[in-house]
Amino acid sequence: MSATFYELCHTIQKIRETRGTNAKISIFAEYLKALEATDEIEFAAQFVGEGAFSSISGKRASVGSRTAGLAASEFCEIDYDLVYKPCRTATGSNSETIERLFDNIPKAIEKRTSENISLQEMSRLFNELLEVSSRNDKMELLQKMWMKMHPVEVKYSIRMLGQGSLRIGFETKSVVAAIAKAFGYKKNEVRYAHMITGSIGQTAVLASEERLGEAEFKQFHPLSFMLASPIESRAVKNLSDYIAEEKFDGMRAQVHYSGNRVEIYSRDLNVITHSFPEVQDFFNDRELGSVVLDGEICVYYGDKIQPFQLLQKRMGLKKPSKKIVKELPVLFIAYDLLFMDDVPVFGQTLNQRREMLEQLAASHAIPISNQFELNESDRLDELFDRALAHGNEGLMLKKKGSAYEYGQRGKSWLKVKKPGGSLDTVMMYAHAGSGKRGGLYSDFTLGISVKEDERYEEEFIPIGKAYGGYTDEELKRLNTEIKKLTVERYGPTLGLLPGLVIELEFDDIQVNKRTKAGYTLRLPRFKRIRWDLSPNDADSLKDVEELYQKRLEKERLVQGDNPSFYFNP
Repeated sequence: MSATFYELCHTIQKIRETRGTNAKISIFAEYLKALEATDEIEFAAQFVGEGAFSSISGKRASVGSRTAGLAASEFCEIDYDLVYKPCRTATGSNSETIERLFDNIPKAIEKRTSENISLQEMSRLFNELLEVSSRNDKMELLQKMWMKMHPVEVKYSIRMLGQGSLRIGFETKSVVAAIAKAFGYKKNEVRYAHMITGSIGQTAVLASEERLGEAEFKQFHPLSFMLASPIESRAVKNLSDYIAEEKFDGMRAQVHYSGNRVEIYSRDLNVITHSFPEVQDFFNDRELGSVVLDGEICVYYGDKIQPFQLLQKRMGLKKPSKKIVKELPVLFIAYDLLFMDDVPVFGQTLNQRREMLEQLAASHAIPISNQFELNESDRLDELFDRALAHGNEGLMLKKKGSAYEYGQRGKSWLKVKKPGGSLDTVMMYAHAGSGKRGGLYSDFTLGISVKEDERYEEEFIPIGKAYGGYTDEELKRLNTEIKKLTVERYGPTLGLLPGLVIELEFDDIQVNKRTKAGYTLRLPRFKRIRWDLSPNDADSLKDVEELYQKRLEKERLVQGDNPSFYFNP
């Protein structure tokens, strides 16, 4: 009998409700071991680890939250603005809202007859959504799909279509660990195979068939990026083990080149070649052989790296106009080499990769990051201040003898940064935590004041979500106060009266027209709980707009002596 999508979703829900990473891994490992068909193993690992489509497929269904919300409102025969939107605001989750509506609205219950949809059938349904482009067609297909589903299947299918985390406390590294446990491999063996294939589903199949050693890297399948861990500048014991590079104010990217074909991939492994045609042309003008480069795309003119906010205007464009390419020219700055002349080099040390990169850059005029030797903390402070003067985010410290540790954070790459700023915000919603924080409200939606803003009728609107930066004792006290301020409850989310003020620290402010504020905060986290302030002291949307403008207009140091990168065209 074929494995069903409901069984998978039931397993996912069980993982979500289970505390402890090892226990979660065991649940999924047992599920994988019980599957008989290789395509079922592939789909199960893919759906949990990557989403509706494999990361290397290039497929994206583009089913937005509004499309799903409108489809659900029609299905339940409720008003989208008056009923659905308030419910979604209360839960803080589109998929959670739809699941709960389908569980409780009589019209939705009447229309559904749960069927045993197989994993293969589910993949076919996901691909059907891929084939249509209009919102109405997508809504129609979603509703037909939902008629066959249990609410828990609806919830997780929506999350899978988002191609991101399922938000169950079970990320890719845990899927890798479950595959290793299920089929008797070491985690590093599975992680390596996943890195070079780019597909968690294919990796699971190879492991199940005892063929993990056959995994091979192929170009134009993006590699998982090596990630940096945050660290205070004084926390490195031996600075001479590291080199420093400026942390560019740009967008992480990976360039694959072979035989006059160029593809550019973003950090989330999406193809972004079409957004940056001049980068594509740049590499097409060079005969590099076969290479894979890791680096950063930056807006660059006037001998200055320009603010990331300007780069945002280029991101996501299917075909940027000649005007915007001229006004906002971009440059790809390489800082690592992963593949060269048909041979993977990510297992070699940073120093070895750097030597090859420098030779490649010198012979083909490719921009590469400047590296600075470290010996004492005063030198680190000097480099850090100059990076900020260049308009960059801070420094990257990279261990000289380290391999390229794909897809994980460790001590080999460390980032030294300062917060981009802080705002006094009001807690609007509290969301129940999971895992170690189960039983407590630990994820929070924070808002800014629009009381005196004629564009809004509300007093506060959301500006960001945060779930870290507080102590266990502070969290317990927050939960005590939250109970006093609760005015509405919807599932795992509480709506709160204005009462708690949080100083929210963040890395940057970004324009986001899909939000009510028009802005979002990058990496927001608690700086401190302002027990001494009232909601009347909260910062306003106008404060956010002024901060954004100041960051945009901040003067930047030209790339003169000791530049951020080298480029000899």
